[in-house]
Amino acid sequence: MRNQDLILDILARGDARRETRRAMLKMAGTTTVAVAGASLLAACDGDDGGDITVRPVPTPSPTPTPTPTPGAPTEADVLNFALQLEYLEAQFYLFAATGSGLAADQMTGTGTQGTVTGGRRVNFTGPLVAAYAREIAEDERQHVLFLRNALGTARVAMPSIDIGTTATGAFSSAARAAGLIGAGATFDPYATDENFLLAAFIFEDVGVTAYKGAVSFINNKTFLEAAAGIHAAEAYHAGLIRTVLYRKGLETPALIDATEAISNARDSLDGSSDLDQGIRPTGSGATAVSNIVPTDSSGIAYSRTPGQVLNIVYLNAQATSQGGFFPAGLNGNIRTSAAA
Repeated sequence: MRNQDLILDILARGDARRETRRAMLKMAGTTTVAVAGASLLAACDGDDGGDITVRPVPTPSPTPTPTPTPGAPTEADVLNFALQLEYLEAQFYLFAATGSGLAADQMTGTGTQGTVTGGRRVNFTGPLVAAYAREIAEDERQHVLFLRNALGTARVAMPSIDIGTTATGAFSSAARAAGLIGAGATFDPYATDENFLLAAFIFEDVGVTAYKGAVSFINNKTFLEAAAGIHAAEAYHAGLIRTVLYRKGLETPALIDATEAISNARDSLDGSSDLDQGIRPTGSGATAVSNIVPTDSSGIAYSRTPGQVLNIVYLNAQATSQGGFFPAGLNGNIRTSAAA
């Protein structure tokens, strides 16, 4: 049996079904990261007015220096955290689309530079999926370059990344956690168009929620605008992946079931909230309502904290500093996932 048929057969037999969450999500229950770090830049200016003698004025009392919130990440910390997520996405998409990853000079920086495990070109059978893969791959490369340039010498090196296909690798572990494969089986994201799309589905929704949560830490307007722009690009990517999976799922319902199973697995990793959503529509036939955009009841996308994001990419619901797609952890100051 071909790998695609095997995966779809397993998915079709799965019982990873749940009622749509849209009605369950309430605005009050949507949690966002509300901690704002102290601004990295402070401006002051003065002018003595030339040689004109003026009446002396009292020296103003100095403005008290705000006490930073303990443990609040700096803007550089947040951008380096985002950079490492972009390293992961860029390597996956570049290998899938072109057969090779980032150039050597695009992975350097402070901290321990790692290597990429796995990754290969997908033999796409659908020209549209192939074109989408190439577009997203180049976008993710540009995100890496932009963030590296913005950080300058403060940028961190790419940590070790696992995008391989072994039974103990990150993709197989994620698929196993979702119930898509059994013990000892492997999930190969490069085997078929459908497998590639499911693997992309793992990343894209997480990237959108990560940027939505991270913007609360950024005070510098230039960085904030850039982060908002990348967030928008990631949202376009996620919508594209979800749309293609939905279209294919109309003919192969097991694919829709698979997105629900992956969504359930992400929810089980990032805490007790039930915010994540697959693409199963509400209703059927002429009254069906698709679920391409995962939002709350007000039509607003939800957020994840850095710790919750790390729960998912580390594939661990407990507080830890490594695992999953980052087997040796991240570089920089944001490294530990959230405790369940």
